[in-house]
Amino acid sequence: MLNFENITEHDLLVSLKESRADAFEEIFNRYWLKLYCSSCKKIKNKEVSEEIVQDVFTALWLNRETLNIRDSLGAYLYTAIRYRVINHIKKEIIRNAYKEKMLIVSDNLDTSLEENILLNDLNRNLEREIKYLPEKCRSVFELSRKQHKSNREIAEFLHISEKTVENHLTKAIRRLRVGLEEVSRLAIYLTISLFLE
Repeated sequence: MLNFENITEHDLLVSLKESRADAFEEIFNRYWLKLYCSSCKKIKNKEVSEEIVQDVFTALWLNRETLNIRDSLGAYLYTAIRYRVINHIKKEIIRNAYKEKMLIVSDNLDTSLEENILLNDLNRNLEREIKYLPEKCRSVFELSRKQHKSNREIAEFLHISEKTVENHLTKAIRRLRVGLEEVSRLAIYLTISLFLE
């Protein structure tokens, strides 16, 4: 049995290509700690660094018969570590960017949902307050705001003067403003609190 501790890199590689497990073990013992430290310096994560080094040694063993190492074995292993570290960092950047985008989308969806709820509440309260308006006043308001008719068109349609249409609209808006004051205060408070969070 060969003593691999003092054997050259070249002979180690030859033995590795011959599938000698003891040659692989010597390579592992010589380089594991150095490769781990190199990876850990860049990634700052012990577990990930261990995985990267483990992957490099696994690939070395699996590809032992087809290895074509031109420089030194050490240079080959350090290069393999460098590429895996770079790939890991790229994946982390992409993963973090994705997480940030998802958080932004999630925040926007949350805000949109809250805004929609507020808007629906406001519309419901507005419809309720419109129902409480006197009949003629309500008709004028609905023709103006819902059907977008001009004051002249409303006057002709209801056979009343334009001045009467204006009076009904003024009265409707005043009553609705008072009726919706509480709801508006609540909506404004909730909207402001959303921005302060």
